[in-house]
Amino acid sequence: MNIFVTGAAGFIGSNFVRWLLDNDDACITGYDSLTYAGNMENLGPALRSSRFRFIKGDIRDAEAVGNAFRETKPDAVVNFAAESHVDRSIADPSLFIDTNVAGTGVLLDAAVRYGIPTFHQVSTDEVYGDLPLDSGEPFTESSPLRPSSPYSASKAGADLLALSYARTYGLHVTISRCTNNYGPNQHPEKLIPKTVTSAFHDKPITIYGTGRNVRDWIYADDHCRAISMILRNGRSGRIYNVGADCPISNIDLVRKILTIMGKPLSLISYVPDRKGHDMRYALDSSRIREELGFSAESDFTLMLEKTIAFFEKQLAASPAEGIT
Repeated sequence: MNIFVTGAAGFIGSNFVRWLLDNDDACITGYDSLTYAGNMENLGPALRSSRFRFIKGDIRDAEAVGNAFRETKPDAVVNFAAESHVDRSIADPSLFIDTNVAGTGVLLDAAVRYGIPTFHQVSTDEVYGDLPLDSGEPFTESSPLRPSSPYSASKAGADLLALSYARTYGLHVTISRCTNNYGPNQHPEKLIPKTVTSAFHDKPITIYGTGRNVRDWIYADDHCRAISMILRNGRSGRIYNVGADCPISNIDLVRKILTIMGKPLSLISYVPDRKGHDMRYALDSSRIREELGFSAESDFTLMLEKTIAFFEKQLAASPAEGIT
């Protein structure tokens, strides 16, 4: 199988490339525009593999995408490429619409034009909006879309566009909507690496609002395994929720990180809440479990400790610069 991975130098995209090389016999083309969120160092050993090649390009550039598809002739496209930082989307929504919606449209058009059989869209649980803290009901794949931020709205738009290509053009389209990811190489703006960085330097760790917002956390390798299973055996036009059943509030997560690092809880500082801040995410992942046999396997505390150790090692090597 020849797999074309967009956003391949980003956090989850690079993990997926490495996971495929370790667990699959696929040949992989990585495609990334190398913005602030993409880093070639994330790909690590993949750059030395004979089964991997990298093309620098923007998913919004129809000519570049077409050239890449003609050259590589992929059997499947997995689209990780996206602007994904909520705070940035609040400051500049237009970039998110341009990349996440229009860019996905360019990829879908090219997939139809060049006869690529399979297209997988990597989405997010944030398209469903949020749940009350006291709610015991999770989101299912049939839950209505009620995105709260320009970021999640742009991802919802991309999902709908992808599904329309399944119906209109007969393209084999699948979508995964995943909970919060964590692991090595995550961008330093995200909660876990940002907390580790601040704690490492004994600087204040800012928490939005009360910090009671609840998220479900999945280790990146588990997410990658789920996508591989969907790619191989998922049904066209199907959405698959991917969760780990590991809910924890933001404040409890930060406290857990500080405890693991041996840092005082007094580093925690509260700031005014983010606009439109979702309170609770929870997914029903029974579809992917029953249809494809997936369940998250990683132990949260163990993998969190491993992730913290990764960032601490980076910070110790370049303490002035921090995580890059």
